[in-house]
Amino acid sequence: MRRLASLPRCLFRLRRDEQLPIVLTQRRIFILPTRGGVLFTVVLAVMLIGAINYNLSLGHALVFLLAGLGIVAMIHTFRNLYGLRLTPGRAEAVFAGELVRFPMQVDNPHQPPRRALEFSFAAQPVVTVNVPAAGHATLAIPFLARRRGRLDPGRLTLSTRYPLGLFRAWSYPHPMLSCVVYPRPIRTPLPASSLTSDAGRHQGEGGQEDFAGLRPRQISDPTRHIAWKAVARRSDEQPLLVKHFAGGSAEELWLDWSLTSGEGDPEVRLSILAGWIMGAEEQELRYGLRLPEHTVLPAQGPAHRADCLQVLALHGQPDR
Repeated sequence: MRRLASLPRCLFRLRRDEQLPIVLTQRRIFILPTRGGVLFTVVLAVMLIGAINYNLSLGHALVFLLAGLGIVAMIHTFRNLYGLRLTPGRAEAVFAGELVRFPMQVDNPHQPPRRALEFSFAAQPVVTVNVPAAGHATLAIPFLARRRGRLDPGRLTLSTRYPLGLFRAWSYPHPMLSCVVYPRPIRTPLPASSLTSDAGRHQGEGGQEDFAGLRPRQISDPTRHIAWKAVARRSDEQPLLVKHFAGGSAEELWLDWSLTSGEGDPEVRLSILAGWIMGAEEQELRYGLRLPEHTVLPAQGPAHRADCLQVLALHGQPDR
C-alpha cells in the first residue's frame, strides 16, 4: 500500500522544485494522444483494412504517409517542451477575491521556437505564450485568491498540443510560489472614539500647531504638507520640501480589535479592520493597529499600510 501511495509522487514529481531554474528534462515530460489523435488512429486503421481488402497500393502509401505524419507530430509536440527553463518571480499581495498574478520567465536555449505553451494552476484560467528561438518570454499566471492568508497555488501544469493537436505533452513543475492575501476590506466609518493625542511630542516631532520650517520630503509625509511655493522656486533636480511643524499634539488613530466586538465572525472583524486601514491611509492619518496577539505602532505611508494588512492576513495562522 505504501508503494501505491508513493507512485503518483514518483511518477509526476509532486515534490517542490527548490533549484532554479527548473529545467524540463525527458523524465519530466509526459505525452498521450488527444481525442483527435485517437480518432486519427482509428481512421488510419480503417483505411489500412480497406487497402488490404481491396489490394490498393496507393491506399497503403496514403496510410503509411499519414502514419509517418502522426509520428513526426508526436516528436514535435514532445520537443516543444523539452529543454525549457522556468524561473518564477515574486507575486504582489492582493485582497481576497482578487486575482493573484504569479510572474514566470520561460527561457528557450534552443533554436526552434516554442509555440502554444499553456500554463495554468488546477481549476484556474489558462495562459498561452510563444517563446522565440534562443530567447525568453515573461508571463503572469493568474490564480483566484478566495481566502486570506498565505496562498500556496500548488503545482503548475505546463502543456502543449502543438503542432497538429494529435498529442498532448505536459509537465508538472512545482516552483516555490507563495503570496500574501489580505482580508477583503469592508468600508465602514472610521472609529472616531479611538482618536488619541500624543501630548508628549513637543519640540520637533509630530506637532501640528507651530510652523518650524522646511525639510526634504520623506515617503511617510502626507502630500498636503508639501510646500509647493518653495518647490516652484527650486530646480527640478532638488528633492521636494514639506512644511515641518512643532509643538502641540499629533492625533493618532488606533484601530483596535475590541472596537469590532459587535461582529461575531472573526473574518468579518478582520475585513472591517482592513477597511479602516484603507480609509485612514486615504485620509493621510497616523494610525496604529492592535490585535489580541500583535500591535503595530502608529505611522503612515504605503509601507506601514502593507505591514498592517499583512498582520491581518496572517492573524491566527501558525506560519506568521
